[in-house]
Amino acid sequence: MNMKQVTSQRTGDSYYEMKHPSGLQIFVYPKENSHSTYAVFGTKYGSVDTTFKRSDEKDSCTVPEGIAHFLEHKLFESEDGDAFSRYAKTGASANAYTSFDMTCYLFSCTENVYESLEILLDFVQSPYFTEQTVQKEQGIIGQEIRMYDDDPQWRVLFNMLEAMYYNHPVKIDIAGTVESIAKITPEYLYRCYRTFYNLNNMVLCVAGNIDPEKVIELADRMLKPSEPVFVERVGVKEPEDVLRHRVEQKLSVAVPLFQFGFKEKVEGRISAKKIVETDILLEMIASDASPLFRKLLDEGLINESSFGTEYFEGPGYATVIFSGESKDPDKVADEITAEIARLRKEGISEEAFHRAKKAVYGRNIASLNSSETIANAMVSLTFAGRELFQCIDDIAEVKFEDVQRRLTEQMDPEKSVLSIVLPVD
Repeated sequence: MNMKQVTSQRTGDSYYEMKHPSGLQIFVYPKENSHSTYAVFGTKYGSVDTTFKRSDEKDSCTVPEGIAHFLEHKLFESEDGDAFSRYAKTGASANAYTSFDMTCYLFSCTENVYESLEILLDFVQSPYFTEQTVQKEQGIIGQEIRMYDDDPQWRVLFNMLEAMYYNHPVKIDIAGTVESIAKITPEYLYRCYRTFYNLNNMVLCVAGNIDPEKVIELADRMLKPSEPVFVERVGVKEPEDVLRHRVEQKLSVAVPLFQFGFKEKVEGRISAKKIVETDILLEMIASDASPLFRKLLDEGLINESSFGTEYFEGPGYATVIFSGESKDPDKVADEITAEIARLRKEGISEEAFHRAKKAVYGRNIASLNSSETIANAMVSLTFAGRELFQCIDDIAEVKFEDVQRRLTEQMDPEKSVLSIVLPVD
């Protein structure tokens, strides 16, 4: 077996990695005591990849918005039926998702692991699109888009992104629009499939009760080698400021929802080290152990279950987001802004830094107990040019001064957007 073993000196955990002759990057993370196995087959292709240039072509091309998500739906179908009915025979639970920067196909199972893995490798490599099946899917996805138009959690996020970004395609719904998907044809689907579903642009990760050698034997048999095609994503010019500072919409909610985001200037991808610094900073500012959280809770401005933070980042975009439910979202945004200003002025305490660092480190170590979390993380980290154990090392090695400096770089109130979904009168 021509696989490299990668071991974490901190946790003692190991996984195996190889670049398969077909071009596919393969990771196998055995967990002896696991009762289940989880597999993810992903491509570095998401909703933001609407304009691109292939290495074997002279000109770039732009395709309709929503194609990555449309492709994800269509790949489950074949001339002989669909992949879900095949999985029903092995007992595996299968799914797929499209995000802004990748598309992943996955399953989990407690038995028939290799039969299920064979189905995964087969259907993702077997596109089948016709005019008739594309038209049918346009109707189905059109309904899905309209459904999400009334989903408060979905709208509060995309309203914020639409107010924050002038040009970056992250502001466009992952599924596209009813108008954009109407332009999708089998030719467009095959073009995007052959560009982005090239095995050199893909990753397979299997974690859990699994034998690495059997995975490679199956890969040797199932993978169809492809000539490497390198894809250049054609970026857009994005101003540093935001389009609007506040946006609201009325939908069917009992309590107003909010997302309060801070836009950052980004070239390419944020480094893993900066992400760790931000995670620790957010733990200090807004975790349930923070003064801000206690104040917001005591004043009845938030509830414990819904309030949270996220560092939302990807190719060419990054935003710190505070979100939750509140009877007065504007007051919550004011309090968050005031707390950030106070910390900038007074400085963060070393005691709070060490407590936050331990909490973030503990969460990341605990995540290694979950085969599902491991497999999804390894695929997304690989596409972002990062590595799982290095990310854990980065948390352990981050310094107080690093996080202090990060506070000066992020969360500029001049680049903030408050998105609110209010109850219908």
